[in-house]
Amino acid sequence: MTLKVTKQIKANVETELRKGTSKSRIAHILGVPYEEAITIIEKIKESIRPDVGDCIRFTFREKEMIGKIEKLLTNSAVVAIDWERSNDVMKDICEDRTIVNFKDIVEFMTVEDESAEEIKEVVED
Repeated sequence: MTLKVTKQIKANVETELRKGTSKSRIAHILGVPYEEAITIIEKIKESIRPDVGDCIRFTFREKEMIGKIEKLLTNSAVVAIDWERSNDVMKDICEDRTIVNFKDIVEFMTVEDESAEEIKEVVED
């Protein structure tokens, strides 16, 4: 049985990987044999590894923030915080840059997402 990797499956696997869920548990969630799950997981892992320069939305102390990745570490990244689009409450406890664990990344923002937020801000002003 070959499982087609839909957007929903990809999103579920990404979420589980960020949580640190084991591969065998992901196989059970997908309802596929372990070997097939490994293949799916490896493909998805390659596609979700962030790159330097990616704009991300992440959570830090339960607050949503936005920033740009400056440096990749093993399971985390150094992120420059975009204070114009992040929670101002966090300015007191955060530097301009912070370490973000991959599991805390909520989404990778595309150019369209960034443009839509800028347009939304202009319209609200």
